[in-house]
Amino acid sequence: MATNRTFTMIKPDAVEAGNIGGILNMITEAGFKIVSLKLTQLTKADAEQFYAVHNARPFFGELVEFMTRGPIVAAILEKDNAVEAFRTLIGATNPADAAEGTIRKKYAKSIGENAVHGSDSDENAAIEGAFHFAGREQF
Repeated sequence: MATNRTFTMIKPDAVEAGNIGGILNMITEAGFKIVSLKLTQLTKADAEQFYAVHNARPFFGELVEFMTRGPIVAAILEKDNAVEAFRTLIGATNPADAAEGTIRKKYAKSIGENAVHGSDSDENAAIEGAFHFAGREQF
């Protein structure tokens, strides 16, 4: 059964470009409720832990470097069927392949600098949300 929460990060490229407000606006206009939100910066150890599933891949070092180069915005979102609905809203990883009207089509620069992260499963949404937010920070 699908849960009603998902996790997202606005990545350093989108933060640097001043796109926090535009992205959050797209999220809320799509019917998501923001239940947790913070501006923070990942340490190298944080990024390595968060992306550990990719540690054997050739892009892992670049991913860690990218995700630690500046602040990110972490958020837990709520909506019916949240994970699937948010994956649709963000669009394909490659912005060239992303559908019109998606976050990545509008704000991503490339496959590597793709503006936002979205959880890929209900299980990962819970794990990722708990990684960034203490229980008292989730509303």
